[in-house]
Amino acid sequence: MNVKTQSLSPSPASPDNAPNTGAGPDESGEQKESFASFLWFLFKLLLAVLIFRSFIFSPFSIPSESMLPRLWNGDYLLAAKWPYGFSSYSLPYSAPLIPGRVLATQPDRGDVVIFKHPIDKTDYVKRVIGLPGDSIAMVEGRILLNGEMIEREAIDDFEIPLSINTSCAWGGQEATNDAGEQVCRYTQFRETIPVDGSSNGRQYTVLDFGNTPADSFAPTVIPEGHMFVLGDNRDNSRDSRFEARSGDAVGIVPQANLVGEATIIMWSTDGSAEWIKPWTWFTAARWSRIGNGL
Repeated sequence: MNVKTQSLSPSPASPDNAPNTGAGPDESGEQKESFASFLWFLFKLLLAVLIFRSFIFSPFSIPSESMLPRLWNGDYLLAAKWPYGFSSYSLPYSAPLIPGRVLATQPDRGDVVIFKHPIDKTDYVKRVIGLPGDSIAMVEGRILLNGEMIEREAIDDFEIPLSINTSCAWGGQEATNDAGEQVCRYTQFRETIPVDGSSNGRQYTVLDFGNTPADSFAPTVIPEGHMFVLGDNRDNSRDSRFEARSGDAVGIVPQANLVGEATIIMWSTDGSAEWIKPWTWFTAARWSRIGNGL
């Protein structure tokens, strides 16, 4: 059997018989350029977020009630990163890229600060009470600062609604408020602490439930480069009154461990939200706390 063969030679190119590749000669290059532009955009976005979180603001959550009444378990706050200078602790995962502290300044008494625990390096939040050279003592729960008792007055009890995030801890009393809500009621005081360069002291509220072993101690002079911090919930806080231990009290804190100053509450939840029930994301929010300054 003879098989006839035919040579297939290309015909002249024309719009009618040109093969359809799905992309013109310039389209492939445009796609590559678009992908490169997208990667460049992602890099710039990541860099902007990194700079923002390292040097401007960074979010932190409150996992305990040691700073009641000002901060509640379930609060999410923004900490300003610039007020006390920058160090490796300013960077994500404490990356060792900044030697020492750059543009360092020390906090004022009364500031609510974020810092790294001196031993385990976890984030803690407390209020600054004493600075280098200050003599700090306590007498039956009253702060003695440089030999003078700071002003403290009793005010109306503090009430917090009971929820998953807010139990009634030691020192509190369960009650029902006028709106029929179950709340925990705590004894509350207003303290006024002197601030350098100001004729008026800084005022804040604290909880105190009576004398405990930590409510009285002899005068202690704060070393250079350190700070004495207390929780506002005085009888439920492991602070500078106790020796620093991993996962526990913080002791007298080096200012080199400062991360930032707590500034504003950006979100707060009572802990009742469930991912599979989107409407609970809204019902669990403590709307009256969002946007509150510190």
